[in-house]
Amino acid sequence: MAENNFRVVNRPVRKKDAMQLLLGKPAYVDDVTPHDCLVVKVLRSPHAHALIEEINTDIACKVPGIECIFTYKDVPQKRFTMAGQTFPEPSPYDRLILDQRVRFVGDAVAIVAGATEKAVDKALKLIKVKYQVLEPVLDFHTAKDNKILVHPEDNWRALCPVGADNQRNLCASETCGDGDVDAVLADCDEVVEHTYHTKACQQTMMETFRTYTEIDHYGRLHIISSTQIVFHVRRIIANALDIPKSKVHVEKPRIGGGFGAKQTVVAEVYPALVTWKTGKAAKMIYSREECQIAGSPRHEMEVRVRVGANKDGVIRAIDVYTLSNTGAFGEHGPTTVGLSGHKSIPLYTGNLEAFRFAYDVVYTNVQAAGAYRGYGATQGIFAVESAVSELADRLGIDPVVIRERNMVREGQVMTAYYNEQANACALDRCMERCKELFGWDEKYPVRDMGNGKVRTAGVAMAMQGSGISGVDVGSATIKLSDEGFYNLSIGAADMGTGCDTILAQMAAECLDCSVDDIAVFGADSDASPYDSGSYASSTTYVTGKAVEKACAQLKENLCRIAAGMLDCDVSEVEFAGKSIKKLDGTGEVSLFDIATKSMCGNGIAAEATASNSSPVSPPPFMVGMVEIELDKETGQVDVLNYVAVVDCGTPVNPHLARVQVEGGLVQGIGMALFEDVTYEPTGRIMENSFMQYKIPTRLDMGKLRVEFESSYEPTGPFGAKSIGEIVINTPSPALAHAIAHATGVWHRELPITPEKVLWGIKKGQE
Repeated sequence: MAENNFRVVNRPVRKKDAMQLLLGKPAYVDDVTPHDCLVVKVLRSPHAHALIEEINTDIACKVPGIECIFTYKDVPQKRFTMAGQTFPEPSPYDRLILDQRVRFVGDAVAIVAGATEKAVDKALKLIKVKYQVLEPVLDFHTAKDNKILVHPEDNWRALCPVGADNQRNLCASETCGDGDVDAVLADCDEVVEHTYHTKACQQTMMETFRTYTEIDHYGRLHIISSTQIVFHVRRIIANALDIPKSKVHVEKPRIGGGFGAKQTVVAEVYPALVTWKTGKAAKMIYSREECQIAGSPRHEMEVRVRVGANKDGVIRAIDVYTLSNTGAFGEHGPTTVGLSGHKSIPLYTGNLEAFRFAYDVVYTNVQAAGAYRGYGATQGIFAVESAVSELADRLGIDPVVIRERNMVREGQVMTAYYNEQANACALDRCMERCKELFGWDEKYPVRDMGNGKVRTAGVAMAMQGSGISGVDVGSATIKLSDEGFYNLSIGAADMGTGCDTILAQMAAECLDCSVDDIAVFGADSDASPYDSGSYASSTTYVTGKAVEKACAQLKENLCRIAAGMLDCDVSEVEFAGKSIKKLDGTGEVSLFDIATKSMCGNGIAAEATASNSSPVSPPPFMVGMVEIELDKETGQVDVLNYVAVVDCGTPVNPHLARVQVEGGLVQGIGMALFEDVTYEPTGRIMENSFMQYKIPTRLDMGKLRVEFESSYEPTGPFGAKSIGEIVINTPSPALAHAIAHATGVWHRELPITPEKVLWGIKKGQE
């Protein structure tokens, strides 16, 4: 089906929940759950590494209104992971709900539940804990094979062969490649070699982690949570409590932002334990401080890059080594790191003769990391794109030209991307269009404004994926209901991205009806068909194809019902949107009548369920260009313009896709310029509120311009690929590139704050 023939897909349909949210109707966890339930909070460790020698809760338990206090003595001793990943999880089983050993400042020590927040806060202060303080591992450079072990326990285990070894503080380790990298680099005219450092950025979603739990009428644990992964939550909670999975029912209301943070079970286990042990309803709502010090931020990574090229700018070899800091626990540690190489090196498939990618993921005694939009690709692309821009400078070649000379193009096999072929790749057209929209030739390299300020430009490319190939499963159930409308049930979680709307658009396209005729339900572990969840840029591509399949099956079923009503063979009828007609034009039955028939004396289901998984993960591509004004007197960097052109295959809903791009760009700008994480010598995070942890506002992002350069992905629904994550990946290398041209100094650690810029300028003048 050609793009210009679409009726509903590729159209800017309004989000299904837009008006309800705009009018402030109850939608989120705290809106739709009771307020007279138990309040749950956690006592947190003041030490980065310690053993609990004694813990006394006697006085705290006597506070009026306190229901219960649990310590490590009260929880199952079966280890699990909080990572929301398909079983068997690559992330090691290294957690207990509460442990005698605390592993970072902010780790859980005790769970307190009471009738009021005031009572719980008072009880938290009255718990007496005696710690044996241990030496922590705070520097991730020294973690591997350190004599201090973050996880010395015997019951630690890794379910998948990811190179994990708790006796070496290793969460994962691997080396892969193609060709003789060292030999090719030795033969290159120019080799750029540098190390790049990205910190543990926070997702800072508006709605903090929150969960409500109760025992339902059937004695099951019912969990309502702000989560991206209802089915994984069911498994994780059952593992943590050591109860049958059949005893757990999980659903999610609207989500006030996730960005990957809610792909980890951060808050759910604590009220779940309280409810399971007491039988009483409970709720836990994280404070912003708790999100900052005990959430699931981006993995801190140090990426060493070597890029070799000939004098003409032909890039021949790339060597990447990533050291990733998973923190105290291994959630997403083995999986995020792979993207730092596999989603950066393939951008330069064009002339590449050899590549090598190696990594170590280490445990340390800091806040555990997790999933964050971009999922490792963000860190790797910052490093590789920065190195390529510096290579262009050294060779005296325009950074746009060197990319055009080496970029992956449609039809090429990307050796560094699991040997997948780029069946749909408009990266070359993205670069051409971005250069035109931005006015690259006029703005690059530097313009002195004559007042101590200079204006410069920077460029970067990016790629991501569309789901996890061979792993992710998306499913959909579509049902014909009374009067001829449809119910679409999904297990993917709309976290503000609009997936409910775009999946409804796909269903409407398939069924030749209006989006208003599609009522969407999701996500509920009892009622929804299985879906891996909303992460890894999977929903549009993986679940969308399941919707397409389910609609095709439903049309077949409806034709069979109609054929019986028309007293003819099914081969003699066709689906015609509002009705099913005989091919010879002698009769038809409406959807209204078919729906009525399906409920009386009928043996053919007026519904269909389909699942989808893909052996490939087609990458979306993107080019971003930024114009900045830099004040050499203060080091202040102002973003003036950002132009982004994205190839996401067929944009299912251009308006929602544009919002995705704009939001990702702003997050990327924040990571590059503002968002800092620093630790005191004790291991305590200093940026524990928005007073210290600075995120960009509308005033900090300049003018954003977004366009799409469509390709057609043959394995995707209606030619679509993903868009959710790629959009965060170009700002940091583009901004680093621009700042380098403004100051003559390359900054290889994020964020690039005014202090660092000014210091760099002054050092350069010495």
